[in-house]
Amino acid sequence: MQLRYASRLHPDAGRQTALARAFGCVRVVFNDAVRAREEARRAGRPSPGPVSCRLV
Repeated sequence: MQLRYASRLHPDAGRQTALARAFGCVRVVFNDAVRAREEARRAGRPSPGPVSCRLV
């Protein structure tokens, strides 16, 4: 048997700001990793691993 739950969040203004900031940071890190992977592919190098995609 499979169960499914539906839930919804209703954060207040302060939590909305914190969530937006956190997801914005995640998006920047993801975009940087995609850019590093594309640059490595264009240069003929192997894709960088998760350890080498650190922010400096």
